[in-house]
Amino acid sequence: MFITRIARISLAAIVMAGWVAAVSDLAIAQATAQRNRVVIQVSDADPGKWNLALNNARNLQADLGAANVDVEVVAYGPGIGMLKMDSPVGGRIDEATAAGVKVVACEITMKGQKLSRTDMLNGIGYVPAGVVELMSKQQQGWAYIRP
Repeated sequence: MFITRIARISLAAIVMAGWVAAVSDLAIAQATAQRNRVVIQVSDADPGKWNLALNNARNLQADLGAANVDVEVVAYGPGIGMLKMDSPVGGRIDEATAAGVKVVACEITMKGQKLSRTDMLNGIGYVPAGVVELMSKQQQGWAYIRP
């Protein structure tokens, strides 16, 4: 009877160890499979900075695979002008959004510059506050780039 009790305890320990190993393997697999997420800040009215940001977004998608990375470009301050209908980089922004890059404009900046959504490029998104969006993304673990 003493031996069968030891055998049951040993068997329970083996089963528990296997369960712990399986849970550990699952946690490692989930951490490894975590999607890449990158937020890019553009607050300059310089077309060169915008082109650099859009090149970074394209390179991230090319190197990691577009299906494996979320890229968001946040524009505020003087950078908002590059999202207007007459933007010198409008074609590049259209290409980026078509490729799955999320490009968002700060509504606080738009209000300050008396811009409405009809003044802006088609296909972009909007956030209440650009700096809050950047802060929130970083708190959620997104990588941050400022070209």
